Amino acid sequence: MDIFDQPEGFYDESAALHALLAPLPDEAFNRVTQFKGWTVNDIIGHLHTWNRAADASLCDEKRFRDLVASLAKATRQGLSLLAFEREWRGNLSGQALLSEWFGFCEAMTGRFAAADPKMRVKWVGPDMSVRSSITARLMESWAHGQAIYDMLGIERIDTDRIRNIAVLTINTFGWSFANRDLPVPDTLPQIRLTAPSGAIWEWHPQSPDGLIEGSATQFCQVAAQTRHIEDTELRISGDIATRWMGIIQCFAGPPEEPPRPGTRFRDSNPMAS
Repeated sequence: MDIFDQPEGFYDESAALHALLAPLPDEAFNRVTQFKGWTVNDIIGHLHTWNRAADASLCDEKRFRDLVASLAKATRQGLSLLAFEREWRGNLSGQALLSEWFGFCEAMTGRFAAADPKMRVKWVGPDMSVRSSITARLMESWAHGQAIYDMLGIERIDTDRIRNIAVLTINTFGWSFANRDLPVPDTLPQIRLTAPSGAIWEWHPQSPDGLIEGSATQFCQVAAQTRHIEDTELRISGDIATRWMGIIQCFAGPPEEPPRPGTRFRDSNPMAS
């Protein structure tokens, strides 16, 4: 049976981030995070922009093409992605932005859950399946949410829904190499991860090309570039595994360098930041 649980995972991850931010005053959304100097407003605005884009790719292809064309025009005029997103959301900020973002997450979840998970939809890069599209939104919500948890000094308690992020990472193994114009290895290494529930998740157990072993949360953090691998307890062996984890990138876009060691962490004194 083909279980399509990614929309529920997307909603649950969004709901957890909403619950974290709902008690905060508007001025807290202006606080700067460790992610490229983005504020909380920037992060929620970024998620909202691309949730709207993913929803348009499912429901209204013309609206999606218009958004992409607007972004391309802004880029040609020298506007950064962040500046485009700030302009796109207008005066929305603080709790008003949070409310609009989460309300859209709720409606969007229903539309994706009702869709054929194998149907192809447009994206900024190659087309993808509905399943991959909503999994990417789950991953982005989880990854960008990490910067907010870190800023607030709160340890996020993950659930096994991050398996979808681990699978996305494994499915984009070749992408991490090809995106940097590097030869793609013929085989993946063994991967053995401990889920938040304590379950063991394994992929390619017979592979002779190295081993990645440890926390599923930390594996996903490195893949989404919210932690440097040296700041985790992951155990890596073998040439292919080592090279992959040095360039791993489970999200679309041009090659991004991982954060420097020691620069992404949970703030132990959040009120001082």
